[in-house]
Amino acid sequence: MSPQELALFLVSILTNTVGQFLLKAGALKLGTTNPSSILSFVVGVLATPELLFGLAFYGFGAMAYILLLTRVNLSVAGPATALAYVTAVLIGHFVFKESLPLDRLFGIALIICGVLIVVSRR
Repeated sequence: MSPQELALFLVSILTNTVGQFLLKAGALKLGTTNPSSILSFVVGVLATPELLFGLAFYGFGAMAYILLLTRVNLSVAGPATALAYVTAVLIGHFVFKESLPLDRLFGIALIICGVLIVVSRR
């Protein structure tokens, strides 16, 4: 992977991670909503800055990912972005105090190993 490709990959992962963090923080701030009142839900989302910024970060991440796809095969880029799952679990544990059982740690290790295998050049 070239330095430019690596930078796009890291931007894609970072923006996805920040987006996930902000969406979770915004969802906690929004609280439980009633699915029957879609209008109040949309208004609540639009009135919650964390949710708006989280969506914006996802948008920036999508742009970086599209740029990455112009340079790297989908069979490499797609699985490599699975590292966002790893960061989501770590943020969940360290920031939002979610449990991190052994089986989840094992899953994270498998994801990391899989990404390393997919992105390595033979």
